[in-house]
Parts: sequence; C-alpha cells; structure tokens
Amino acid sequence: MPQPNQAALDFLLSRRSRPAKTLVGPAPSRAELEPLLEAALRSPDHGKLEPWRLIVLERKALQKLADLIPERGTALGIEPDKITKGQDQFAKADLAVAVIESPVLSEKVPAIEQSYSAACVCLQLLNASLAAGWGANWLSGWASHDRDFVEKGLGLTPHEKVAGFIHIGTEKVAPPERPRPNMETKVTWLLD
Repeated sequence: MPQPNQAALDFLLSRRSRPAKTLVGPAPSRAELEPLLEAALRSPDHGKLEPWRLIVLERKALQKLADLIPERGTALGIEPDKITKGQDQFAKADLAVAVIESPVLSEKVPAIEQSYSAACVCLQLLNASLAAGWGANWLSGWASHDRDFVEKGLGLTPHEKVAGFIHIGTEKVAPPERPRPNMETKVTWLLD
C-alpha cells in the first residue's frame, strides 16, 4: 500500500483553477515547465498507448494563434464578442500547453478510453502547475474545435483534436472560492 501523503490530499481538497485572464508574466521557464510536463505524462493510460502529445506555446506562437481567430470566427459566423474572447485567450497569454488527443488504433483500448487519458493529461498538468505555485487554467473554446484553426495553427493531423489548452503563469489576484458540489447529492453508495 502506498504511504499516505496528507499534503497531496490537502492540496487536492483545496485546489482552485486560476482564470487565464488573471495570469501575467513571468511564465515558467523551460526548466520550470519540464517537471510539470513530466508529471502530466504520468497520467492513466490503458494499454500504454500514449494517445496524446503536448505542444508548448510561447508568446510568438500564441500571437500566431490569436491572429487566426478573427478570420476563422468570421468564416464560422461566430458572434463578434466571442471572436474577441477567443482572440484574447491567446493574445494575452504568455504560455499555454496544448494537450492534443492523438488516438492510436487498438483492438484492446476503445477510443473513448484514449479520450479520457488525454483529459487526464490536462488535469494532471493543471494540478502539477498549481501544486508548483503557478496560476493555471484549462481552457478550450470554439476555435479548439475548428478543423481549419487546429490544422493551420497547430499542425494537427485529421485524426487529432485539442483536449485542452493549459494556460500557466503568475497569479495576479487570487480567485474567491466558489460553491462546490454537494457530496450527498452526487455520491451514491451501493452496499449490496
């Protein structure tokens, strides 16, 4: 049995994402980011398929993505305020990591389990970033589901998709705690 780690449990019971729009520089350096990425890659992975990959987006790459947003938003008929919000997600960020779901053909592991594994990478990177003292937020947004945007901006192949963008930076304001789910209404105990 693993040794209890009360500090880790206390962290998980109090963790709170930091809104990306409240994150400022400095962002983690490469040396500071690498252990967080390593932690993310230790996610559950049925069959050891590694059905995901990571793209680290620094300032210039984020601006390139921001510059693609207006054209794609207009082409898709997205409302102007949502286009601006989508553009700001990248234009105002210093660092984000795109977690890419990259499924592997497998007779043993269903595609949905590979999607869950990619989501675990997102959560693991988010929590590792928060545990290391950074502000972090897991975002997606309409552009992350647009094939033209992800293929042109991120170089995704047709079978890949964005599981999430994990924004990481310095927290300028701590968010207030928010209501949490009520365990009594969300947990069922089957005893027989």
